Amino acid sequence: MLFLDEAPEFPMNVLDALRQPLESGRVTVSRSLGSITFPARFMLVLAANPCPCAQPSRQDDPCRCTPMTRRRYLARLSGPLLDRIDVKVSILRATRRELLADRRFIEPSRVVAERVFLARERAAKRFAGTPWRCNAEMPTGVLHGEYRLPGKAMAPLLRCLDSGVLSARGLDRVLRVAWTLADLTDRARPGVEETSAALGLWLGEER
Repeated sequence: MLFLDEAPEFPMNVLDALRQPLESGRVTVSRSLGSITFPARFMLVLAANPCPCAQPSRQDDPCRCTPMTRRRYLARLSGPLLDRIDVKVSILRATRRELLADRRFIEPSRVVAERVFLARERAAKRFAGTPWRCNAEMPTGVLHGEYRLPGKAMAPLLRCLDSGVLSARGLDRVLRVAWTLADLTDRARPGVEETSAALGLWLGEER
């Protein structure tokens, strides 16, 4: 996993250099004497504040960044890079009640880990006899061929594709996440509930 904190603080050319490795799972280093390619399949996690000052806006102490400053700051995360980010989540500042919440009502990590393990097992069984181990490795041709979803499940995605909200690359990424959501809930294949949830995660509408 590669975690970049304060991602907009990195130069745009550095961030955009991650696009090809994210797509191909390989990175090529070129020098005057030649080039060499290394395997580079990784999970990229970006964290960003909504503005350079990183201060939460409150009535008694409002953020002083202008709208233009915020837009310019977040624009360092280019559209083509964000197109390759499967899940986008906005996290609001925790309230005092949330910080002091009773830990007995919080799902333990071991329970989450077991659910993820079972989901990976389901994917491994589905891909038995193939070169792939998980949904992220499924090629586009197979995704839209052998694992093509019925029209009802595809409907919300196709509407966004037709309107230009969803790109062709984004469509593939949403579908792979939808398969993962189905694996997490022990369903044979994604339905409209999974595709809609995966679309919301890609658009950054889920909280």
